[in-house]
Amino acid sequence: MGKVVCFGELLLRLGAPGRGTLLQTPSLEVHVGGAEANVAVSLARFGHAAHMVGVVADNALGQAATGELRRHGVDISAVQRLPGRMGLYFLTTGAIHRPSQVLYDRAGSAFAQAGGGCHDWPALLAGADWLHVSGVTPALGADAARGTLEAMRAARAAGVRVSFDGNYRPQLWQAWDGDAPALLHGLMAEADVMFASHRDIEVVLGRSFDGATAQERFAAGAQAAFAAFPRLQRMAATVRVQRNVDHHALSAVALRRDGRLLGTPEYEIPGIVDRIGTGDAFAAGVLHGDLTGRDDADALRFGLAAGCLKHSLPGDFSTLDVAEVDAFLTQAGFDVRR
Repeated sequence: MGKVVCFGELLLRLGAPGRGTLLQTPSLEVHVGGAEANVAVSLARFGHAAHMVGVVADNALGQAATGELRRHGVDISAVQRLPGRMGLYFLTTGAIHRPSQVLYDRAGSAFAQAGGGCHDWPALLAGADWLHVSGVTPALGADAARGTLEAMRAARAAGVRVSFDGNYRPQLWQAWDGDAPALLHGLMAEADVMFASHRDIEVVLGRSFDGATAQERFAAGAQAAFAAFPRLQRMAATVRVQRNVDHHALSAVALRRDGRLLGTPEYEIPGIVDRIGTGDAFAAGVLHGDLTGRDDADALRFGLAAGCLKHSLPGDFSTLDVAEVDAFLTQAGFDVRR
């Protein structure tokens, strides 16, 4: 098993109960989340040493958020508590033909104001196999973007591989008029592995990628990314077909720098419980495959299985273990396990 350091903001998600709209009823359901935290929880559940680095508000909300990570086995000793507020987002879960909606309330959070905090990266990265960051963090502001780049460069200096999830969030970039293409370009240049679609690469390189299929468009985007970013060795993404809000089909694709294109079967996912965090579960599954010596094709299949199964769980976190994900791949059946 390995050590993975995840840097990003812990969030509170406030969701409308069931399939109602926000404040249609006078209550909200609360979950702890955040892209990097979701990856950390999955990896901890898979048996790895997952460390969360960042900042939370020095109040009861920050304490509850870190306590939830600790409950799932994530090391939170490097999460700083500073004055300020917790970042929030509000979720209205869609139904049938009405899509889900996210409303961010993250401006001025303790994390954003501190730019993610000041951290002793050489000490935090000692013995680590991977640093995992995402494009959500730099979208919070210039200081957070600098903090993300500092972490990635520290990892490279320490010989730690860097995993970057594109996670382009236009609402967050527009809130401060951030130069997403320029800042994301600098971050992607530090990555060994990227979890990103051709659309993420289009934003950064300012060009479009054609193809008859989603796999062809992904491959074209990945090839352009390899040309633009010499350090990048692998790029992976899920391919999602939406039948309606409650029924998707999911597969995965990856391209290596040597030109080897990998794909998976497509799985139907009817009756979705919660889509949030599924991409993070996929990324964690691929990293788990790497950390445990699975070949690239097997790691991609494991990542896809983890992402598919996350659709069955409420909240941002996937709390499944390795055996449960492997059972999906072996089609062990749906009978009650006694």
